Amino acid sequence: MKKIALLFFAFLLLLSGGRAAHAAELKGSITISGAWAIYPTAVAWADAFRAKHPEVRIDISAGGAGKGAADAIAGLADIGMVSREPDPAELKKGVTPVYILHDAVFPIVSERNPSLDGLLKKGIAKDKWSGLYITGLLSTWDEVAGTKTGKKVHVYTRSDSCGAAASWAKYIGNKKQEDLKGVGVYGDPGLVEAVRRDPLGIGYSNFSFVFTREGAVAKGIKLVPIDANGNGKADPDEVFKDRDSAIKAIEAGRYPATRKNYFFVKEKPQGHVLEFIRFALSDEGARIVDEVGTSLPIPKAEREKVLKSLQ
Repeated sequence: MKKIALLFFAFLLLLSGGRAAHAAELKGSITISGAWAIYPTAVAWADAFRAKHPEVRIDISAGGAGKGAADAIAGLADIGMVSREPDPAELKKGVTPVYILHDAVFPIVSERNPSLDGLLKKGIAKDKWSGLYITGLLSTWDEVAGTKTGKKVHVYTRSDSCGAAASWAKYIGNKKQEDLKGVGVYGDPGLVEAVRRDPLGIGYSNFSFVFTREGAVAKGIKLVPIDANGNGKADPDEVFKDRDSAIKAIEAGRYPATRKNYFFVKEKPQGHVLEFIRFALSDEGARIVDEVGTSLPIPKAEREKVLKSLQ
C-alpha cells in the first residue's frame, strides 16, 4: 500500500512538473493593434491565452485596420489586426496575412429617417450607392428612396483608415476608401452614433456594431436593405431584422458586402506569437469567437488550412 502511495505521489509530481515546464515554455510579450472589428475577439483570445501562459504579456489597442497594417510593417506591433484584404504593396513589405475571422459591413440610417418606409420596401441598388458615395450625383432622399420629402441626404463615412470603409468601397465599385464621399467620422461607435442622431444621415458599420449581442438591430438605427439583384425592391432574403438571419446570409454567401479579417505579421510568425495565433485558430479559439459574438469564426477545414500554411 505504501509503495502504491509513493508511486501515486511521484506521478503527481511528474504531472505538476510537466505543467509547470509547459507554462514556462512561453515567456515574453505580444503587442497587437488595429481594427475595431477584431478588437473584442482579440481581447477575449488574449485573456484565455494568458490563463494558460501567465508569463506572456499581451497588449492590445484598437485604432483601425490602417494603423494595424502600418504598425505590423513598421515593427511597432507583433500583430496588426486588419479587417480587409491585404494590399499588394503591403505584401511586398514582407507582411504575412493570416486569415482568422470573417464578417460583413451593413448600411444604416436613423430610425427617424423621413424616407424609411420607402427605403425598407425598395432597398438601395449598387448604382445608387455609387451615386451617394462615389459620384455624388444623388443628393436627396427622394432620388434615393423614391419618396417626396424634399430632404437632403447626409452621407457619413469613416475618417480613420479602416477595413469597413475599404470593404464598403470595394463592394460599391471596386474602389478604395479614399474614393468615398461623405463626412468623416472616427471609428464604428462614432459613425453609428452620428447616424443615430441624424434623421437625414446614412452610413455603414461593422457587423459587430449594428447588432446587439442578444441579436436585435442596435437601438435607434435601421439596416438599409441592399438591393443586390437590382430589381427595384427589397426581397425577403435582402432584409435582415436580426443577427441570426444576417449570419445565415453571410455564411451562405448571399450577403454581398462580406469580408475577411486578418492578423498581419512581419515575415513568418514564430515563438509565442505563433502559439497565440495557433490558439486563436483552435477549436477553443473558435468557441471564444462564438461567445464574444462580434465576428464569425472561419470553418474548421479553413482553420486547419491556415495553420498548415504557417508550418
